[in-house]
Amino acid sequence: MNRFCLEVQGDFACFTRPEMKVERVSYDVITPSAARAVFEAILWKPAIRWRVRRIEVMNPIKWINLRRNEVGGVIPIGNVRKAMKKGSGNLAQYVEDDRQQRAGLFLRDVKYRIHAELEMRDTAASTQQERDAASPDTLVKFCKMFERRAAKGQCFNQPYLGTREFSCDFRLVDPQKECPAPIEETRDLGWMLYDLDYRDPSDPQPRFFLARMEAGTIEVPDWESEEVRG
Repeated sequence: MNRFCLEVQGDFACFTRPEMKVERVSYDVITPSAARAVFEAILWKPAIRWRVRRIEVMNPIKWINLRRNEVGGVIPIGNVRKAMKKGSGNLAQYVEDDRQQRAGLFLRDVKYRIHAELEMRDTAASTQQERDAASPDTLVKFCKMFERRAAKGQCFNQPYLGTREFSCDFRLVDPQKECPAPIEETRDLGWMLYDLDYRDPSDPQPRFFLARMEAGTIEVPDWESEEVRG
């Protein structure tokens, strides 16, 4: 069985709407890309990928306004290239000179149940070694590896809810045995970020889908479906 369910929860979350240019404003619920990142924090290999299929909202949607100090700029890539060529350079960033106060509309006391499938990547044009790595036996191996790591609470990096400062707890659940109902709320969530399309690595493009929550459950369409648009 290559389908798994994780229960994730945290004190705060921010799944930033890309149309907000300055202030951070979160979507109402976790996005498929943020949900995928939670699974990848537990297990990621170049030969596999995660497909989020369903998102269940377990806690009522609550909001909080926060004002935070943020750094307004980044280190110029040109300075990094020069330092790499010369072997030295000034790559410091002075926080006091570049500090900005920004308000944010975040979620609080969030809890989700995320269903995702583990798949092998298409290696038709890869090397023989990579094709051997994509055998059905290898998929079983990765599934057992994920199940073991998730059950023990192991992860490569701390999972987070949208932004890295909002870390989350997770646990592997069996939806057949542990099935508390999600919230009874139904609403249209509008166009939501699905994920980034990396077919052109130098210029990844955002893809969106029209999300609807039915009794606390969001069914995520296939990446290749017509429901997902650029």
